[in-house]
Amino acid sequence: MIYNNLIYFLVVIFVFSGATDQEVPWLAPSLAVPLVCLLFYSFYRLAGRVFSRAGRGGATRYFRAEKKLSILAVFLFVALVFVLDARYYLSPLSLGGKLPALEDLAGLGLFFLLLSLMWLQARPVYQKLFHRSYSAVAFLRSNLQANLPIVLPWIVLSLAFDLLLTLPYPRFTDFLLSPWGDLLFFLFFVVFIALFFPPMIRRLWNCQPMEDGPLRREIEQFCRSQNFSSDILYWPLFEGKVLTAGIMGILPKLRYLLVTRALLDVLDKEELESVVAHEIGHVKKRHIVLFILLFLGFSILAGAAAEPLAVVLVSSNWFYQLLDWLRVSPEGLLTFLSSVSVLVLLVLYFRFLFGFFIRNFERQADLYVFKAQGSSQPLIRSFEKIAALSGNIRNKKNWHHFGIGERIDFLEKCENNRHLIRRHDIEVYVSLVLYVFCIGAGIWTLHLMKTDQQAERVAARYGLATLEYRVKLHPENSRAYQELGRLFLENRMEEKAVEAYAKAHILAPRQADIANNLAWLLLTAQDKSLRDSVRALQLAEQAERFGKGQGPILDTLATALWANGRTGEALDVEQKAVAQDPVHQKYYHARMEEFTRTKWKSRPKKELNSE
Repeated sequence: MIYNNLIYFLVVIFVFSGATDQEVPWLAPSLAVPLVCLLFYSFYRLAGRVFSRAGRGGATRYFRAEKKLSILAVFLFVALVFVLDARYYLSPLSLGGKLPALEDLAGLGLFFLLLSLMWLQARPVYQKLFHRSYSAVAFLRSNLQANLPIVLPWIVLSLAFDLLLTLPYPRFTDFLLSPWGDLLFFLFFVVFIALFFPPMIRRLWNCQPMEDGPLRREIEQFCRSQNFSSDILYWPLFEGKVLTAGIMGILPKLRYLLVTRALLDVLDKEELESVVAHEIGHVKKRHIVLFILLFLGFSILAGAAAEPLAVVLVSSNWFYQLLDWLRVSPEGLLTFLSSVSVLVLLVLYFRFLFGFFIRNFERQADLYVFKAQGSSQPLIRSFEKIAALSGNIRNKKNWHHFGIGERIDFLEKCENNRHLIRRHDIEVYVSLVLYVFCIGAGIWTLHLMKTDQQAERVAARYGLATLEYRVKLHPENSRAYQELGRLFLENRMEEKAVEAYAKAHILAPRQADIANNLAWLLLTAQDKSLRDSVRALQLAEQAERFGKGQGPILDTLATALWANGRTGEALDVEQKAVAQDPVHQKYYHARMEEFTRTKWKSRPKKELNSE
């Protein structure tokens, strides 16, 4: 269950932190707020129905119901982010972008709220199954404490990173934002987890030390025989009635062996030692460190894929077709599609690749009993008891553990052929080497992809889509229309460029550069049907009046006069342009020669005035 919850929270954290803050919500607040309330209420009622049916079965049906509702909560959270614009409403919490971790923390709180509604409905069934009475507040607190360790490292990391970026040391913040700074901060974070995380979890889970007595001394003696040391704690997971054990902590002084009371009640001395040997095997094989490596590998791979993925998305025609259909911002759609793509990668990575390794790590830990006890029979007996007492789960499989029956079968094979133990170790280590090679090759391949050139080719189209959306949001913004006109012109969409510049001129009639650009376009458009020398002259005169005699503006006015057959006046104005802008006098003299030699032609001139 812990591994399943890990994936749920990874998805939630990634979705929320990867989403962008929208300028305007997709749905109006008057519609979004009631929908949010309806979503939470509907989920609460549905959870009640699901758990009422699960209550007629045993613990297995309870856990199955919790799993289904947790997955549904993840999907509802995605809807909160991308449909109901949760980030838009939570963005003020970031204090103007200074501490975005606070906004992310609030987003995580939304998911915990969904889970809390589920837990409230689960409480009556839980109390019946596990024979424990809880108040609503106490039950919520218990579940929060059980799940908080999964997200606590991310919370601490995010807050620490944001706080460090607020320090008034530019060189230090620049270093933190560099690749080397990221790596150093991650290494520091690993040290933090090794030193402080296990004691935190111990307190959150309320793990109590096993009292001194024969049982504890037997376990300690067995640990010493394996050159292993650890504090021994009771694990109150589901009131300690689940048959399981665990190990946490890298450093010996801050390492904890967790055992549930139910497990202690059903295993004899030799069987208990076999379970302890399994947990010792995790430490001896350095599985906790390898878990960190697997997390780091995905983080680096996802970071390397982010830019190429964005370029591929905005290069496709269907991206812009979706924009027209959905009528959302290009940034929002790009973020959504990028998030979904990396989200799929995340689920596949942890479900299959991460799952492959942790299943085989578990098998490695199983095989440690041959070294610790010389035989796998005590562990096999332990597995048989756990399977029978947990609801006949011997043949049940999941993505992160081989089924108990599979584990028993493999142990029996190794009992008959000890060479299989060494072969399995080799297979795991070869797989790790291959993993590192593939991750490195993937990152290097992504690095070699010439996305910069492709990005330059699609930048204009994406920028155009972005400006069109902003113009729709802020139709009173003349600068947005002006920039839109410029991009239309760059993409040879002259008719749309004229419309954009015309709207910009209506909004800002005293803006000289807007009038000048529109006049120049009406004089030099390659599409002859768009040319209008009379209107161009009116605009050029306005631009000259408000532009205070700038050389390029005077050149546009001279061209407009020439286009209207007033060549003498055009030459006089061009002379003024030479006086105002002597740097470009060669260009102005060439224009004057053209005025005297030819009539107005349908040929665009050098675009000195196009901006």
